[in-house]
Amino acid sequence: MSADLLEQFLNYLAIEKGLRPRSLEAYRRDLQDWIEFAEARQRAVNSASIDSILSLFFVHMHDLGLSPRSMARKSSAIKGFYRFLLRENHISIDPTALLERPRIGRPLPKVLSQQEIEKILQQPDQATPFGLRDRAILEILYATGIRESELIDLKLGNLNAAAEFLSVTGKGGRERIVPIGQYAIAAVNEYLKNGRNKLLKDISERTLFLNPYGKPMSRMGVWKIIRKYALMAGINRDVSPHVFRHSCATHMLEGGAGIIAVQEMLGHVDVSTTQIYTHLTGKDLKNIHRKAHPRGK
Repeated sequence: MSADLLEQFLNYLAIEKGLRPRSLEAYRRDLQDWIEFAEARQRAVNSASIDSILSLFFVHMHDLGLSPRSMARKSSAIKGFYRFLLRENHISIDPTALLERPRIGRPLPKVLSQQEIEKILQQPDQATPFGLRDRAILEILYATGIRESELIDLKLGNLNAAAEFLSVTGKGGRERIVPIGQYAIAAVNEYLKNGRNKLLKDISERTLFLNPYGKPMSRMGVWKIIRKYALMAGINRDVSPHVFRHSCATHMLEGGAGIIAVQEMLGHVDVSTTQIYTHLTGKDLKNIHRKAHPRGK
């Protein structure tokens, strides 16, 4: 089926657009890469859920060493392909509508595998207050994909453990509700029960995560924690809070979450696409998180 759609598109380019054989062959190579990637994940290119792995395709291409210019060319080919499928009624919605053209000269963020994340999460010493704090930090960063600035600003009142939600204030003062899952909830509860009270110096301090002086943590402090445990896990690449954020998004997409749900959860705001975003309720996000995130069960 996918091969037939590809041939229809190439015929269209040859007959109606007058593309030459060399250009047609370039289109064929780019689109065959995409089709093989989708079919390896048991997705037909015209399936309703194909948008959930489009971003993963470009992460995969980046990991293979493809240049930003080549990825931009592939993006253009895929967008043209889906515009054709939409026009010919092979699909009802263009899955590339929210797909941004890769920026030439700007590398894609790094991502860790689920196995690498698991190794890092197992490193903190649960017998110490700092280990309990650090495990909770790592679990929240991975479960929610929040920014390190959002993490260090969290107050006790931002956590709704019963409902498994965090209220997060992001860029521009925009507040959003983020599901966190049972693994992160368990880690935070353990930290609150046996860790935070041993770090607390002033009972009026409401910040969730505290440094050794009982004060809010710094961004550099969070970076050092992540780097420390990545090295302990045998991962010698640069690992930052943003890598955890991108890993969360990537693993959610791999689990079947739609790109719009992930953008809502991460607090991404793009002026050109904001109006066509579908607002997701807290219940929608919670269900998506539980089904799609490796630690949302």
